[in-house]
Amino acid sequence: MAIDKPAGLLVHRTALDAHEPLNALDLLRAQLGEPLWPAHRLDKGTSGVLLFARSADAARAIGEEFRAEFSAGRVAKQYLALVRGWPADEGLVDHPLARDPERPSTGQPHLQALTRWRVLARHEWPFPDGRHASSRYALVAVWPETGRRHQIRRHFKHLAHPLVGDSTHGKGPHNRAVAAWLGTARLWLHAQRLTVAGRVIEAPPGPEWAALGAQAPGAATPARCA
Repeated sequence: MAIDKPAGLLVHRTALDAHEPLNALDLLRAQLGEPLWPAHRLDKGTSGVLLFARSADAARAIGEEFRAEFSAGRVAKQYLALVRGWPADEGLVDHPLARDPERPSTGQPHLQALTRWRVLARHEWPFPDGRHASSRYALVAVWPETGRRHQIRRHFKHLAHPLVGDSTHGKGPHNRAVAAWLGTARLWLHAQRLTVAGRVIEAPPGPEWAALGAQAPGAATPARCA
């Protein structure tokens, strides 16, 4: 079962956000009247394709697909992101990442992590960026080839092009300036396409992405399978 998760909705209940009453798992269980298991995770602020299993056995099988390296070709993900600055037209980040992004990286095992990207659009907006009178941002398509936690967010921070709206790895003044300019405060990261078990599942970006040059047919468009 695939849904197009809105930004700001938890995948499931968690002690890390104990005061948040709503989550996708409970809402979907109530809607369908049957048990469900999360097959993978998206951050609360991330929108887009979210997959659930309809049995524990299916959840285990899909989990094994996700735990395998994406380069094996069994799982593939494509995201949209808005980043600060103008990165190169395309590239590959192969910077290893600490296992747990919530803890200091010193002393932790560092895991191989690979992320490809391509710039789709560049923007220069008329509000100041430090010493400059205007600010530059880019819309990028992103393909994480491994599945580390916060991988896209941490890799673009490593490139000095943090994601807009990222309160953990980004910059508050830039987040607030872009929110005021676009009229939307969110983490600008959208899971646009997921390929797993031979199926392609797509969730078009919502209308807030249209100003950035992304195709945005509507926020209520359901996830599509092919």
